[in-house]
Amino acid sequence: MSIPTRHFDALIIGAGGAGLNAALQLATADIHVAVVSKVFPTRSHTVAAQGGVNAALANVLPDNWHWHMFDTVKGSDYLGDQDAIEFMCREAIPTVYELEHAGVPFSRLDNGKIYQRPFGGQSQDFGGDQAARTCAAADRTGHAILHTLYQQNIRAKTHFFDEFFALDLVRDKEGIICGALVLEIETGEPLLIEATATLLATGGCGQIFRTTSNAHINTGDGCAMTLRAGVPLMDMEFYQFHPTGIAGKGMLITEGVRGEGGFLVNKDGERFMERYAPRAKDLASRDVVARSIVTEVKEGRGAGENGDYIYLKLEHLGADVIEKRLPGIRESSRIFAGADPVREPIPVFPTAHYQMGGIPTDRFGRVVIPAKYGAEEVISGLYAAGECACASVHGANRLGGNSLLDILVFGRLAGKDIIEYVRANPHRRETDPVSLEQAMARLTRWERKGEGVPAHQLRAEFRKCMEDHAGVFRTEEVMAEGYQKLSELRERFKDARLGDQSKVFNTARIEALELENLIDVGLAVAVSALHRKESRGAHSRPDYPKRDDVNWMKHSLYYRDGDRMDYKRVRTKPLTVESFPPAERTY
Repeated sequence: MSIPTRHFDALIIGAGGAGLNAALQLATADIHVAVVSKVFPTRSHTVAAQGGVNAALANVLPDNWHWHMFDTVKGSDYLGDQDAIEFMCREAIPTVYELEHAGVPFSRLDNGKIYQRPFGGQSQDFGGDQAARTCAAADRTGHAILHTLYQQNIRAKTHFFDEFFALDLVRDKEGIICGALVLEIETGEPLLIEATATLLATGGCGQIFRTTSNAHINTGDGCAMTLRAGVPLMDMEFYQFHPTGIAGKGMLITEGVRGEGGFLVNKDGERFMERYAPRAKDLASRDVVARSIVTEVKEGRGAGENGDYIYLKLEHLGADVIEKRLPGIRESSRIFAGADPVREPIPVFPTAHYQMGGIPTDRFGRVVIPAKYGAEEVISGLYAAGECACASVHGANRLGGNSLLDILVFGRLAGKDIIEYVRANPHRRETDPVSLEQAMARLTRWERKGEGVPAHQLRAEFRKCMEDHAGVFRTEEVMAEGYQKLSELRERFKDARLGDQSKVFNTARIEALELENLIDVGLAVAVSALHRKESRGAHSRPDYPKRDDVNWMKHSLYYRDGDRMDYKRVRTKPLTVESFPPAERTY
């Protein structure tokens, strides 16, 4: 069949903070760039980021990028690439000022400088007082940044393909990535977009879990596309559960609530975090707080009729502070928890929030795969940035406020590197018909008629299985059982069918395509977790309770082919520890 084709210098899949910041660099350099997004750009998940973006501006308390770097390395449980972390923390300061000049309406101090609040895992010095490093626009920082970047892209005349779903990457006859096959959701018709360089900025995969703070669009599309292209995913066992999701719902209650002075209590009104993190208390690292909450509930100190959550108290802050600095949290709590935080505590419990692993990249956003002798091979023309990518700045656990920073810094750097790549490779590449046919097969398989398993039923079973077998605490027995169930679900998926095979705005077909991505990425998480026999950061195994730097100070690589793990050829560069050698991680 003949498929309509468009040609661009650069193709960006995903219109969140990473994609839009990269696009802005390209468009302002007169590079012909297209941005594909399955939702309107300002509905991308960056809009949900609440608390702020980290940068050592020292507007409130003394601070320095070295302290920011130390906190990030410590937060990563010493698995992060210290070279990349240093680069990110140094770039944080000019990045925030660039955003300010672009028009981001940050909250202000009385002296006019950007307002900064304390966040979890921050220290003023090496083990000292809590810093105030997180630059905030009330509790809607991601919203402010995303809208500003979108407006700047409109000014720069970036070409947007709104409500288009990326089916798969395509290659030319030499095997080089040369764009993607996408599907227009409104019409159900495919479109081939060819480009010299392709950037994946598709965000996270929180929808692999039943209870999550992530939007419905976070289905791991970019990670799944790279797996199908033969690229491994790195460190997928490290999945962060944010400690304060609205109990039973999963909607996020920002860490900024605790940064402003809120605190957690159990059913007895006890501030239990003093037991688990005597110094940092409620502002310990997220993995520490999440495990503490689950432990309180498991040991019978949970609140509510079923004892299955704890309380987040902030009524002592007063209505004025809450309305000025946490207006969105008050609104969310009223709607989804039925609690007005001005008068009563919010019921909270950990919710699936963020993937630390992803597509392996260098600090310029170039996708890399391991080569011999610990070296890296750059995949020509393919880039990744944001939550779907793993430049190894988060290691085993991400600090709050470093996610917005990650997408902005590395989205910007990827954009700048793509400019050089496009100028060095001016000749257009044409898609290999075999590659295009393989990409089309993802779509045409849903045209099969007859009896089969309903796709939506499989999706519900899959997400429950992930939540039950790859949650906050993991053991060999639980994860092995989960892997068996997930493997069976993958086999049943081959016989999945759609009841509605119409084309126009068929959201059931989009969800079925997403389900294939979810299964691939979910298995990457489950298999990686099963193989790592230690506790490190967000990966907590009661059967291996200690961090094992002798045997496991290394990254994991998961290959879709045969659910294969690779540790022998994993790159060694991210394990640089010269600046801050591994130490016991306490708060």
